[in-house]
Amino acid sequence: MEPNADKLRGLTITSLDEEDDELELPHQSPSAIGGVGVGAGYDDEDDDDDEEAPEVTLGFLEKPKHPGLLLRHLFPSKAGGIPAWLDPVNMPSGNSSCCGFCGEPLQFVLQVYAPIEDNAAAFHRTLFMFMCPSMACLLRDQHDQWKHRQGNPCRSGCSAKVFRCQLPRSNAFYSIEPPKHNGSDKPLCPGAPVCHWCGTWKGDKICGSCKKARYCSEKHQTLHWRSGHKSDCLQLISSSEASSSVLPSLGRVPASKYWPEYEIAIDYEGAFDSDSCDEGNSKSLVMQRPGKPDDMMQSWMDQFEADADNKCWASFQERISRAPKQVLRYCRESNAKPLWALSSGCPSNADIPSCSYCKGPMCYEFQIMPQLLYYFGVKNEPDSLDWATVVVYTCQGSCNQSVSYMEEFAWVQLYPTTTTRP
Repeated sequence: MEPNADKLRGLTITSLDEEDDELELPHQSPSAIGGVGVGAGYDDEDDDDDEEAPEVTLGFLEKPKHPGLLLRHLFPSKAGGIPAWLDPVNMPSGNSSCCGFCGEPLQFVLQVYAPIEDNAAAFHRTLFMFMCPSMACLLRDQHDQWKHRQGNPCRSGCSAKVFRCQLPRSNAFYSIEPPKHNGSDKPLCPGAPVCHWCGTWKGDKICGSCKKARYCSEKHQTLHWRSGHKSDCLQLISSSEASSSVLPSLGRVPASKYWPEYEIAIDYEGAFDSDSCDEGNSKSLVMQRPGKPDDMMQSWMDQFEADADNKCWASFQERISRAPKQVLRYCRESNAKPLWALSSGCPSNADIPSCSYCKGPMCYEFQIMPQLLYYFGVKNEPDSLDWATVVVYTCQGSCNQSVSYMEEFAWVQLYPTTTTRP
């Protein structure tokens, strides 16, 4: 790799000001991304008639005040933990739930509740992002992206997958009335059993001995057996009454098997005027600590001022320095564009596929920022995940098909030192 790229790679966003333990937002955030509240279609009155210009919505992570706030019947936007499936019965399974390279079950990253007001079939609408935690698989995925640039961008193997699920107002799972948020809200029916190891995917495999524990894959069954189910299984066989106390609940899923859980709170980017940023948030995200910039860092920035990637990176970091803790950028307006970290590794229009279901065009909807990795506690190790940004494109018409979870398209932009081309 060229020296320029090596030095640019050193500018990766990896930490926040550790003195800021609490995320402070200047505005109270609605529950849905894009400025649309939970069950927006419940209220026929238009509260915001003057918002015509596209505006970017930012997502920030907050520790939930209570775990019950992130249950599926409250239609949350959340990151980490286990997914709150919108359709709790017909979840993705089989190869859809696995990395296309290593074959392991994908790990839940985040979900965005984004209903569409003028689409009755999308009265409730949630987008789910999953990713293989192996950087080796992400590198292979990136190689596959570039390999297919001149052909069909849809790849047979993917380490990052996005699913769209949508429901009309009247459905089998939720009341037609909006949630009251007073503790009385309940779903209309239970969901399908999920894997007792990961708590994420549908448990369509059953333990052959106790006939009670369920798994999404043979690997998770093996891991669960080795972690203690071997002895629990005997108790379940000998006493059916012990099932409620012996069989692990979702709360006992090993926390090390998923990323920390957060609620996604939102605000509009326009609320963060660049002139009002306090001095602790320098315009350069590489300067998170108080004091003057490092002399060597300043030398690099001066030396590579004319470099295309560096110019793009400088613009990228200046934009997000207005709200450095953002982990999500959302805007589904027709003229919305992603905020790319680098000039290299960006897709052309031809690289974005048509919808796999209706064959209609796809549009940009949201992107995930690298700061999410900090919140997830991802270490700086050889096979640790790292990305510049992950951009998600969805069906422009949000088509309604017979499939409960429709796979959309994610483009992962890596840093120059990790980008692999054929």
